[in-house]
Amino acid sequence: MSPSSTDWIVRLSPREGATIEDLLALPYALDVWQRDADSLIAATPEATLIEIQRRKLASIQRLGTAAEFVAEANKKGMGKSR
Repeated sequence: MSPSSTDWIVRLSPREGATIEDLLALPYALDVWQRDADSLIAATPEATLIEIQRRKLASIQRLGTAAEFVAEANKKGMGKSR
């Protein structure tokens, strides 16, 4: 997988003067996993993060790649069917 096609798990915080609703309204591929009062946890492709950064639409904290998250969940037995 090329770096530009990597999926990331990220925490997105709205830029100053913006809201969580503004982030949710962005026309980008965001798979929102958690919504907090001041941030979103989402899975999204690298290309989307590059565009959000370029446009300064949100503060981005990369929590890890989606592959890392799945591997860790599988190690803990969370990804297995019961």
